[in-house]
Formats: sequence, structure tokens, C-alpha cells
Amino acid sequence: MKNRKGRKGEESRKRLLKVAANEFSIRGFHDTKVSTIVKRAGLTQPSFYLYFPSKQAIFEELITDFHSRVRHLTESLLLESGIKQTDVSNRVLSAVETVFQFLAADLDLTRIGFFLNPDAKQMKKDLAMVLKDNLEAEQRLGYFRSDLDMETVAECLIGIIEHLTDSHLLPGSKDPASLAAQVVNLLIYGMLPNQGALQKRGDIR
Repeated sequence: MKNRKGRKGEESRKRLLKVAANEFSIRGFHDTKVSTIVKRAGLTQPSFYLYFPSKQAIFEELITDFHSRVRHLTESLLLESGIKQTDVSNRVLSAVETVFQFLAADLDLTRIGFFLNPDAKQMKKDLAMVLKDNLEAEQRLGYFRSDLDMETVAECLIGIIEHLTDSHLLPGSKDPASLAAQVVNLLIYGMLPNQGALQKRGDIR
């Protein structure tokens, strides 16, 4: 079905996905109508069913795509061996900023995948386990304190990213770089004044 009309068909399919993501993001699943999706996409209603058997099917594809991409991204952020300890904070900052940039790149998909997805809770648990595996591997390399429970750290980090995405990234009140800097500042140096802020220490740009 995907290649029914060759390149033109694939372009139509992508247009339907993009419009559907925006409609779901604004109206939610139940209030989104196939007729509205096809009208905005400049297609006919019968053409919708050439590519997707139902509204549920296109919604699930958007969710699956988001989950797959964010899981792959999380796996790819594992710090390799041989990094100087003085460079670890910068690498962590880069990793967290990359996640926020990914989430900011398609706000409609992020809103669907992170918040409207009925299985969002399980998806976040899955991401936390991937992150835990990364953190434990990095902990064994000596990058982080050996006494930390990395499952708890992973769950905290996912929770922080989720909340800041909802409160600042989706509304556009803060950008990925500033959010990442604050998160890493807190995680690496804590809240006590004698620990020193990242900006003052110059460890992170």
C-alpha cells in the first residue's frame, strides 16, 4: 500500500502523516477527523484509505515512529571509553541538549508520543531502562560516582525531561540549550553554593 503510487504516493503519505500529527496534537485523538486531515493535506477521503486503514492506524504509526526514534537516540548517547574526566560534563551537556533538540524538532510528534500516547507511561519506563544501562556502563568507566543507583538517576532524568518539555519546550518559553544547561548544572554540581555553577567554573559552555 505504501508504494501504490510511487514517489507521488509516498509524498502524499508523508503529507497525511504531517497533517495528522498536527491535528492530533491540537485536538487529541477522539476529536480529530479523517475528513479534516485529508482536506488540509489537499487529498480526498478515499485516498486516505489507500495508505492507512483507519484513523487509529495513522495515530499508532506516529507513536511507533516517535518511540523508535527516541529509543535509538537514547542508545546512541552512550559515552565511550577514554574520555577525560574534565570533559565528561561537556559530553553530558551535549547529550542532554541533543535530546531536547530532538524533542523540539517536531513538537507535534513530541506532544503525541510523550503525552497523548495511551502507552506513554510504559514508553518512558522503556526509555528509563535504556538510559539506566547507558549510565551503568558509564559508571563502570569511572565517569560517575560508584554509589549512585543509576536506575533512580535514569528515572529522575526522564521525569525532568518530560516535565520541562511540557512546561517550557512545547510552549516555546525556553530553548533546548538553556534547558540542557540548567539540567546538567543541577545534576553535575547540585544546589549547594560551594559546588560552583557550571558557567562560573567554565566546565560547560
